[in-house]
Amino acid sequence: MRWKDTFIVTSKETPKDATAASHVLMVRAGLIRQLAAGIYTYLPLGLRALEKVENIIRAEMNRASAVELRMPCLTPTSLWEETGRTDAMKDILLRIDAGVGDWAAGLVLGPTHEEIITDVARAYLKSYKQLPCNLYQIQLKFRGEARPKSGVLRTREFLMKDAYSFHDSWETLDTEYQNMYDTYCRIFARCGLPYTAVQAESGAMGGDVSHEFMVLTDAGEDLVAISDDFQYAANLERAEAAELPAPPDEPPAEIQEVHTPGAGKVEDVCGVLGTEPRQMIKTLIYTTVADENEKPARVVALVRGDHEINEFKLAKAAGQALELADAQTIEEVTGAAVGFAGPQGLIDRTDKLIVDREVVKMKNAATGANKTDYHVTGVNPGRDFPLDGEKVSVADLRNVVDGDTAPTGNGSPLRLRKAIEVGHVFKLGTKYSDSMGATYLDKNGKAQPLIMGCYGIGLNRIMAAAIEGSHDEQGIIWPMSIAPFEVLVIALDPRDDTAMRTAQEIHDKLEQAGVEVLLDDRDERAGFKFKDADLIGIPLRVVVGKKSLAGGGVEVTERGKNDKPIVAVDAAIAQVIERVRSEKARLLAAK
Repeated sequence: MRWKDTFIVTSKETPKDATAASHVLMVRAGLIRQLAAGIYTYLPLGLRALEKVENIIRAEMNRASAVELRMPCLTPTSLWEETGRTDAMKDILLRIDAGVGDWAAGLVLGPTHEEIITDVARAYLKSYKQLPCNLYQIQLKFRGEARPKSGVLRTREFLMKDAYSFHDSWETLDTEYQNMYDTYCRIFARCGLPYTAVQAESGAMGGDVSHEFMVLTDAGEDLVAISDDFQYAANLERAEAAELPAPPDEPPAEIQEVHTPGAGKVEDVCGVLGTEPRQMIKTLIYTTVADENEKPARVVALVRGDHEINEFKLAKAAGQALELADAQTIEEVTGAAVGFAGPQGLIDRTDKLIVDREVVKMKNAATGANKTDYHVTGVNPGRDFPLDGEKVSVADLRNVVDGDTAPTGNGSPLRLRKAIEVGHVFKLGTKYSDSMGATYLDKNGKAQPLIMGCYGIGLNRIMAAAIEGSHDEQGIIWPMSIAPFEVLVIALDPRDDTAMRTAQEIHDKLEQAGVEVLLDDRDERAGFKFKDADLIGIPLRVVVGKKSLAGGGVEVTERGKNDKPIVAVDAAIAQVIERVRSEKARLLAAK
């Protein structure tokens, strides 16, 4: 294809408010154009790359024996009400604004398709003989992101591959989960992504077992904990650390009340008491998320002063969703203003006390006095607040921190890294089939709920993650497998008949060999063409000019490398064909 025959619009200007490299380069290279916040048009170069990602995903899903279908974007709210996710999805669920009696009333734009696929399954999967079954689609999703940012990394409209498997046993779910895990490894390797698989929380999707596929980059919004020996990896929500060593033993002190006016934060209290955050107990008051007609339960959670509570771990320990209590509730429970709560005496005023396992080891700690403007010292777990009993539990409640030891037992430290999530696999179990009545008849003719798995990939994010993982100051450095074109032939001076004829010959022979090639035939300065070539990042470049032809051939260059050997025309064509094929074969074989 000739440059002048397509629609490539590069720019020297950095888009306003763009900070992520992928956002800057995708706009400047003419891959995307923003229509509104979180909504993008994919221009021809961007669409070519996106379609290549789609083709890789489809090929690997078909190879894994998944079956493709297409579900609608518009879905009835009634399906979401069956599973109770109208509340769980909250503002993410985009509702159609229509009056009573209007055909569009009661419709939403789907942010995900668990309810819709379960509706399909309950209609057609009636017997164990039809199971297992894995159905997938590549479809648009719509989410009410309050703050879309970083280009296509967080948007309100995006393209996703989502697959759903249905089973009559947990054993076949385990088998398909591993099948999809392995398939995802092949997909991301073929796309040239430096990915890492980490243990993850399932969140609003449901289920307990899940893994995220991450690309480590400072542009990422997620935090992952990875051990130095790479034997452990988990996102921050799921990550665990080995237990910390117990502090030196010391005789228990008596509780003493200390006046700490205005010091409600840990660092302020430490300044008054002359202590350290690790010697303090943070007391946090939560309430259960209840229906309007239910009275919410009150839960107290304790962590060390230098630790942050992990609300996913807390919800798991509590067995239900929790939210931080408001100031009025905190004052009712503690008798003090926010910032002065302590665990002593609260067991009789609340429904549950959950203690982080590191708090259990503390000696003579400092904490709130349950009295405004006062704290206490000399608090000892087990003596001043209980560690067992019907209303008490001990659990790992905290976020890991950089330098913690991995839980693998080999002493390797954990490092926190930013990352982009590009894929996620879940074991959903019967969450959706139970709530929607999706059952099959087992071998004994008895109705059983379908056991489900769910597997999602963000196509747009793969493009952005590839750019984040491979670029320089000049522009994108595409992996061969998802580059808009594989080879760029530059005719330095289209008015030079010999150079133009040679460039066209190289283009035609590469195209005949199945190479995706773009011929820059524009009447522009050489420097201008080279800047555009670096910006759009096509992996291989063949430069045809009067000087190189006089030297016996053409320049063959790999994007991101400085060597520019002169190669005879026929040899250059053969070399480029071989390099394209070998690189694609390498990515195809990668895992």
